[in-house]
Amino acid sequence: MSSSTAITKVLPHKFSIANGLEYYSMALPVEVCKFVIYFLGNENCIIMADVIIQLDYTMDDTVIRVENLSKRYRIGNRNGWASYGSLRESIANASKYPIRKIKSLAKKEPLEEISEIWALKDVSFTVKRGETLGIIGRNGAGKSTLLKVLSRITKPTSGRVVLRGRVGSLLEVGTGFHPELTGRENIYLNGAILGMTRHEIERKFDEIVDFAEIEQFLETPVKFYSTGMYMRLAFAVAAHLEPEILLVDEVLAVGDVEFQKKCLGKMGQVAQEGRTVLFVSHQMTSIREFCSQCIWLNQGIIKDKGISNKVIKNYMVSGTSNSEWIFPSLSITKNPYFNPSKFCLVDEDLNSTSSIFSADAKVGVLIEGEVEQVSNALTIGFAVFASEGELLFWAYHTDAPKANWPPIKKGRNRLVAWIPPHLLNEGSYRIELIASLHFQEWLIEPGKSAPALWIDIRGGLSKSPYWMTVRPGLLAPHISFQLIR
Repeated sequence: MSSSTAITKVLPHKFSIANGLEYYSMALPVEVCKFVIYFLGNENCIIMADVIIQLDYTMDDTVIRVENLSKRYRIGNRNGWASYGSLRESIANASKYPIRKIKSLAKKEPLEEISEIWALKDVSFTVKRGETLGIIGRNGAGKSTLLKVLSRITKPTSGRVVLRGRVGSLLEVGTGFHPELTGRENIYLNGAILGMTRHEIERKFDEIVDFAEIEQFLETPVKFYSTGMYMRLAFAVAAHLEPEILLVDEVLAVGDVEFQKKCLGKMGQVAQEGRTVLFVSHQMTSIREFCSQCIWLNQGIIKDKGISNKVIKNYMVSGTSNSEWIFPSLSITKNPYFNPSKFCLVDEDLNSTSSIFSADAKVGVLIEGEVEQVSNALTIGFAVFASEGELLFWAYHTDAPKANWPPIKKGRNRLVAWIPPHLLNEGSYRIELIASLHFQEWLIEPGKSAPALWIDIRGGLSKSPYWMTVRPGLLAPHISFQLIR
């Protein structure tokens, strides 16, 4: 705690609301503190493992301070006991426990123990007023857990978070929406959940509707809305809450490109007004353009933090500088349509090769996997990214006319694709495996769960005497010119 921050007074009374966190009232009558904390969004507070304490800030410009924050989850069941269930299940499990215990002793086998994982482990950072902080990392890194702790949805196991100001969050699409209520009714409901007063909602109502682009569906129950409409309305309400701190998880991926730009523009406006934004995304381009600072989470631990460009570059080149993936298990994607067994770079003889290529050479990408159930919707391919995360292109085995698609059969399949010479500029590029059922579901999604290869392009750009150095840009194609008479 900084010298400019002081706990004014702790009253002996404590009470709990909502998520079970204990709130100790400070320097005011208990009833007043209850009203302030519950209805005004618990401004200026510390979130600790078992207590939230009101603070008096005087000089510090820091609006978020995270100190040694950890969150542990239990996975699996202990002796068949779930962490939640009905009274009938609890009584049945209790009655069966002695029998299981006797059997385990007779077999000299221990009863099943509960496993634990640390979604966050000793995470510490600060964010000042008006900063935009990006949070990156692969799936399961702890990004969403961190935002849930900051939003006071999840209770931390240890450590603390100091927040200064009202927090608005958009963590899941449609949070706070009732499917039977209309769009209009849900604006009032969702706004109230996010801490807006009725007067504030009415003042912002037209602006929310215009931003969400749902005016003609305003009197329609939201159960008939598409996922994109849900997302637009949820973001519009959260963004117009005018919080001091705005937390946004990767919900923008649901919307179309134009609305994503609109959302990023709104978040930029929020930041320019002196408010703080924390933004979780797998889209490195959005993080780079929007966020001045960035944190890279890896298995619940901060791997790197600092200026966004530097952190993103370190993230993109980390731990994947290989030219070959061999999958020991065919159940990596746990689906019957396509399970990869090998993903690698190959030369013209289809032999595995290093990651270094000349710009005038073909780059072969080999994809091998097992198919248990043939689907006409299956698409297999790869995505190519620059070293700092810019997406260059996707390539699928279904890009050609249907008559030219390589036939996918049940059993083992091997596909090879060739990146043409004189396409990529000198530099490092990331190639990620893609597999999906077209317009149905991802099997392996680029930027999230996809295995990645790395390729380094060195030399061979051109034999022209005028092309002697690396040119600007990510691509360096040879374009043919002809004189027209």
